[in-house]
Amino acid sequence: METQQLHRGRLIDHLQLVTPDLEASRRFYGAVLEALGVPIGGEAERFFWADELFVSAVDSIAAQGRATGRCHLAFQARDRVMVEAFHKAGLAAERSASPWKTASILLPSGSSRKAA
Repeated sequence: METQQLHRGRLIDHLQLVTPDLEASRRFYGAVLEALGVPIGGEAERFFWADELFVSAVDSIAAQGRATGRCHLAFQARDRVMVEAFHKAGLAAERSASPWKTASILLPSGSSRKAA
């Protein structure tokens, strides 16, 4: 992995989510991040990352055997068209989604993801 540059105006350097179903997470994040114009940065057998988001399998060394609890993430979208694309991609990748126009998607784990 390459060294990251310091970007002022960002509060978080990176975020790790731990999932019991890495394949479902790859499908979901691959779809919604593509809609936001953010490519998957890389992956290995038990994790993947995109920009500052890292997603690990619950049995990966980094996870320490515990899945992330319920959390709410809001991704930046350039415009309303991108929000709608995020919502459509999330619906296609997941079983349930919120009808709110902020494109909030409720995951089976109880966590939610949003583009606004």
